[in-house]
Amino acid sequence: MDRLRIRGGRPLRGTVRVGGSKNESLPCMAASLLVGELSLANVPEVRDVATMSRLLRTLGVSASQERDGCVLHRDESQSHVADYDLVRQMRASVCVLGPLLASRGQARVAMPGGCQIGHRPVDVHLRGLSALGADVRLDRGDIVATASRMRGAEVDLAGPRGSSVTGTCNVLAAATAAEGTTVLRNAAVEPEVVRYGRLLQAMGADITGIGTPEFRVTGPAELAGTRHRISGDRIELVTLAAAAAATGGEVTIEGVPPGDADAAAEWLRATGVSIEETDGAWRVAAPAGGVSQSIETAPHPGLPTDVQAQLTAWLTQCRGSASVRDAVFPERFGHLAELARLGADVTRTAEGAVVRGRTDLVGTGVLASDLRASAALVIAGLAAAGETTVRRVYHLDRGYERLDRKLHSLGADVVREPDPMPF
Repeated sequence: MDRLRIRGGRPLRGTVRVGGSKNESLPCMAASLLVGELSLANVPEVRDVATMSRLLRTLGVSASQERDGCVLHRDESQSHVADYDLVRQMRASVCVLGPLLASRGQARVAMPGGCQIGHRPVDVHLRGLSALGADVRLDRGDIVATASRMRGAEVDLAGPRGSSVTGTCNVLAAATAAEGTTVLRNAAVEPEVVRYGRLLQAMGADITGIGTPEFRVTGPAELAGTRHRISGDRIELVTLAAAAAATGGEVTIEGVPPGDADAAAEWLRATGVSIEETDGAWRVAAPAGGVSQSIETAPHPGLPTDVQAQLTAWLTQCRGSASVRDAVFPERFGHLAELARLGADVTRTAEGAVVRGRTDLVGTGVLASDLRASAALVIAGLAAAGETTVRRVYHLDRGYERLDRKLHSLGADVVREPDPMPF
């Protein structure tokens, strides 16, 4: 197990390129269950991708590496059991549920695990698959679904905190095998869902309404292999922008399609960060401290929950007080106690949190609790005086491709080393 040692106080400067989107890669990899061969380019080398590869291997799909991606080959295996030991490591493993049901008529998928950021139900998945005619039940911690024949139906994908990204992907995949027309209402419209829908279209699925909250799928479809390029990671983009802001730096970030992170760009500009967008790149320049703005996350096109922790870290360097409310995952505040250890003035409230700035952070040892919390602690460490040690960086490696090396290329003093006291 590794840790990061960060000596803060150095403004980030230079040019960096984001990796492929982890959140797009995982459902697209799961879609390989629908076809004989699928080629994916720009797949990031992160732990969650490796976990999905191992899971797919148990289901009869092998991956061979290409220069900047992978080719997924499906054999004749009819295995339909996604084992708990792998699924518990990553919530997105549940994305195999819909493709398994569509291609093999049955699926047994352990209830998903992953980051400890609060309760994340799969009700939308189960409701949607049931509407298509699948027999869906829970059995000893597993989701068990069978369907000898699925028929198109009207499916409402609205959840208590907005539309489900993985739920939309699962039901969309299953609908490609259903007879007739399926109408998905209140579907998620995140960029990753849009590109997943386009991948299915390229495979041969008859889908309209992609990019809107109402999809129409006419099936069953004869699907075939194709090639798909994973887009740049909008979450990594915002993470790097927040790091540049927190250090008072000036960074050009390349590799993200325009429009993917508009809500975050608007929020950052409101705090005083300069962002120039040209040809798929952001040029980010920050003053020495910004002006506090409250955060409220929401499904796309709102501010993503996956950037809440990183922007909270930037708020510690802004003047004034701001509230933070996560409407998608209300319990996603495991980073607050560790930010407080660094000197941040943060308070947990019934609605979320309050951040009072600007505070002079001082390096110390901190412990990452989840993927995005680990990124927030790295940002805070870059802004802090002295040395910060971030432990449990395996969380960071789940979703960021060599983030420590990218930060080092921008002038940060970041060292990865084995942790002599792993826990």
